[in-house]
This record gives sequence, C-alpha cells and structure tokens, in this order.
Amino acid sequence: MPPAAPALPGDAETTDRIHLQPTWFLDSDDAAVARYAAGATRGAGGAIAQACALYYAVRDGVRYNPYGIDMTREGFRASTCLGRGSGFCISKAALLAACARAAGIPSRLGFGDVRNHMTTAKLRAAMGTDVFVFHGYTELRLGGRWVRATPAFNKELCERVGVAPLEFDGRADSLLQAYDSSGSRYMEYVRDRGRFDDLPYDTIMAAWAETYPAAAVESGFAAGGGDFQAEAARERTPQEDRR
Repeated sequence: MPPAAPALPGDAETTDRIHLQPTWFLDSDDAAVARYAAGATRGAGGAIAQACALYYAVRDGVRYNPYGIDMTREGFRASTCLGRGSGFCISKAALLAACARAAGIPSRLGFGDVRNHMTTAKLRAAMGTDVFVFHGYTELRLGGRWVRATPAFNKELCERVGVAPLEFDGRADSLLQAYDSSGSRYMEYVRDRGRFDDLPYDTIMAAWAETYPAAAVESGFAAGGGDFQAEAARERTPQEDRR
C-alpha cells in the first residue's frame, strides 16, 4: 500500500491555493464540471460532507469502463470523463479532484501500481498482466490533512462481482478492496508512483508503453470491446449462483 501522504509543507495557505487552481486536466473551471459539483454538494454542510457527496456522485454516477480508453490528452480531462458518463480509474480520479476544487476543497492525484486478482480474462490477455500501472486515486485536504479516496468502481459493478464497494467518510483513507466477499485476495498495491498537482499524462503514457503490448496501448485496451461490467459479473458469479 502506498505510504501515508506527507504532511503539508510550510505555508498551508499557499499549498491550498495551488491545489484549488484549475489545470488543463483538472478543469474545475469547466461549466459542466462546476454545475456537477454544485449539484452534488447542494445541501451538504461543511467540507467533509461535501467531499463525501462528491465522492459518491463520481463513484456511482460515472460508470467504470477500462475498455477503449481515449489515449489523447483530451481523453484524460475531467470534463471529458463527465461528458461521457463513464471512465476508468485515472479519469474518474481526475473528475473527483476537479469537482473538489470547484467546491473549494484542495485536491491532488495519487498513483500506484495495483495487482488486480479479479480482472477479466479478456482484459488480462490484452494487457499481458494483471498489474494495473498508474492506478489513480484522489487526495482531498480535509481537516488539515490529506485523505485518499478511490472513486473508480461504481456500486453496481462491485455488487455484481461480489466485492463491497469502497465507502468514504472524509476522515479515513478509502484506497482499495483487499479482499472480495468470499475472503479471496482482490487487489494489492505493489508500487507507489507518488502524488501530483496535475495529471502526469506524459509519464503515464511512457510507463504504459514500457509495460503493456503496443497494440493494447494503441487501442486503448479495447480488448475487442464489450461490456466490462457484464463480462466481469459473468466471470465472478459464485458457483452456487450459476446452478
């Protein structure tokens, strides 16, 4: 698991200002992103309640889909993920970070390599491994400290593959599901990639080119297309449910 986020350096006010600014990828100044953040946080009192509302809006309101990733810079923008209504771990983390900044909550991105024991056979074949390089999550500054949140896997997907969805209370890190509902290993961090004020697109692309087959990267891990959620559910349905 990645080490705890480092304490804020020196001038906390300056640090907050940096992590509230829109960037090209974390485009919190995009009108649709701002509206989405405002709608999700309506009625939520205080930064922690607002952060939780944003987390669940992104986790469940944007469907997880690792197939056919748009490998262009535009494809990794927070506003692009919102507009499509679907994304993968990095783009959903970027959307949560952008929404947080729009709501006045300092945010940044964190990355680590994750071994996912429950990936589908088709996706694993396309990637040539079960290690997801540069798996993305969001860090939010709440109560004077950085708290990690991973909005990647929507509740419906988790329920269909037999793993509890990640909850987030704004106080404790919500990073990964280590085990599924049967107690089998589900995910584990194998390498920390650090934390970033903006999405490190070029670094991610270089790491993917080094790790995965060229055809997989060029196709955006399309794996022949298909419905990842339905595919994962078919592969993970307990044997007794198949009778």
